[in-house]
Amino acid sequence: MASEPTPQTPANPHSQMGLLKTRRFAPFFVTQFLGAFNDNLYKNALVVLLTFHAASWTTLAPEVLTNLAGGIFILPFFLFSATSGQLADKYDKALLARISKILEIVIMGVAVLGFYLHSLAVLLTALCLLGLQSTIFGPVKYAILPQHLVEDELVGGNALVESGTFVAILIGTLAGGLLAGMGGNPVWIAFAGLLVAVVGYLASRGIPDAPAPMPELRVNLNPLSETWRNIGFARHNRTVFLSILGISWFWLYGALFLAQFPVFAKNVLGGDETLVTLLLAIFTVGIGLGSMLCERLSGKHVEIGLVPFGSIGLTLFGIDLFFASPASAPVDAPLALGSLLAVPGVWRVLFDLFALGVFGGFFIVPLYVLIQMRSEPDHRARIIAANNILNALFMVVGALAAAGLLSNGLSIPALFGVAALCNAAVAIYIYSLVPEFMLRFVAWLLVHTIYRLDTKGMENVPRDGPAVLVCNHVSFVDPIVISAAVRRPIRFVMDHRIFRAPLIGFIFRHMKAIPIAPAKEDAALMEAAFDEVAKALADGDLVCIFPEGRITDTGELYPFRPGIARIVERTPVPVVPMALRGLWGSFFSRKSGRAMSNPLHLRPFSKVGLVASAAFDPQFATPEALQAVVAALRGEAR
Repeated sequence: MASEPTPQTPANPHSQMGLLKTRRFAPFFVTQFLGAFNDNLYKNALVVLLTFHAASWTTLAPEVLTNLAGGIFILPFFLFSATSGQLADKYDKALLARISKILEIVIMGVAVLGFYLHSLAVLLTALCLLGLQSTIFGPVKYAILPQHLVEDELVGGNALVESGTFVAILIGTLAGGLLAGMGGNPVWIAFAGLLVAVVGYLASRGIPDAPAPMPELRVNLNPLSETWRNIGFARHNRTVFLSILGISWFWLYGALFLAQFPVFAKNVLGGDETLVTLLLAIFTVGIGLGSMLCERLSGKHVEIGLVPFGSIGLTLFGIDLFFASPASAPVDAPLALGSLLAVPGVWRVLFDLFALGVFGGFFIVPLYVLIQMRSEPDHRARIIAANNILNALFMVVGALAAAGLLSNGLSIPALFGVAALCNAAVAIYIYSLVPEFMLRFVAWLLVHTIYRLDTKGMENVPRDGPAVLVCNHVSFVDPIVISAAVRRPIRFVMDHRIFRAPLIGFIFRHMKAIPIAPAKEDAALMEAAFDEVAKALADGDLVCIFPEGRITDTGELYPFRPGIARIVERTPVPVVPMALRGLWGSFFSRKSGRAMSNPLHLRPFSKVGLVASAAFDPQFATPEALQAVVAALRGEAR
């Protein structure tokens, strides 16, 4: 079994936009951008032709044709995603990208033939083959990024891919509609697609090699059994699987809104075709902006705390869109775009759609990065294939549900409101199953409102494997601040009284904190705590202890207790000393006696710090040595 190559950290780390200047990313970005553009150019051009010129092609109704076209395009995702995932794990992903672009050129040639022959069957065949080509490229699209980007580039890289994809969808949709409406021989649609496919192939030739993680893999051609197997790989990691369900829900939610734009623009807002374009553009720009902001808001690391933030925005602005939408279109509809923008409430509708896009970006980018980082490299492409299958399934189910609700008299604004309420219910359900999402959100919110967190030395915390973190204990929110700085889940050892506290204790219990008590108070609980620490380290977890055994009420360090020596003697693992700075005197400290009693100490955006040193070998991790290092790290910054 081949091991996954580790991307080399550049000597001068690139910014998010700087990735577009690197060979590691730029050719791939252009390839996927042109692919998404071409898919939507051809698909939308064909839909427009079948909507306005159906009689010249077939006797079927336009409504039937447009839905048939959508179904034909998405069908390969169900039939061949499982196979595509296997191919991406078995063969070099750069090679597969080039093969998929060659296939795209051939498909556009089939489309040219279809227009020359004036054959709807050939054109729909080309559309189905284009769906197949997208299915092949899908697992490559996301599985290749961890092979070419380092960890602190993944958020920025995924943000560029997501924003680029939606912009390509927008431009491709507009270009397809424009070409379809030009009149004359529509063969130019296929020639335009052929040109884009050729340029995409040339771009793909610049993608660096991405060696296969499992070249010995035997491909199973049975789509049903392999699909179930791929879903099984995803389910091995609960967080990964629920992230996939979250992404699939987002595509259902987003597709439901996008599908209603034409009728919403005409029958609710009272606009014409230009308003449909505006709605699509505003939503797309919002997603692009939200995706791009993820890197800044997450500090270039995966921050799953943004996911609950995104789901809150998707819910609130979806509900507000329901209330902002007019009860009926203006009596003199359809209005020109300029006249429509002067109608009261329209700008609120546009802002809601923009905000939905922004928060959608916050929601989806961290989930894609989380899947990439926590999936087994040998199975990553197949897990992404399972994601693609579930995405398609959710979109179909969402379309059928929307059609059923609308056919039974539900208005489009009411549909938006129902979808937003369902989004809240889905979010609550997922976060109850994986509290890590909400806990990360609490931590992220804390260090972006009450505090401004400055970190140093976080690279000393191992990215995987067991380790013990030791830190000074200044306030009741120390674990939350540390959790915000360290991107891995941490098991905190804490006083059993705090563990059982009504509010903060609720958070710590869901963080899987380990309660401990002094031997003279509860010897059995103390022994159980050391047993649980040993088990956590054996499982490869991070464990954090506060060796002082209490929160300081003087601002100074109390002597480190011998518990740390007992831990590493039983389970020899690296020990990383850390120091919190700037929390003494805060609302959550005991500077003025009882903590959380003086609102004047609640100073928004006050600066705090967390510093970590190089890890100690366990044999040298004595309480005295660790205390000296922590004191030096803290310095005079209490």
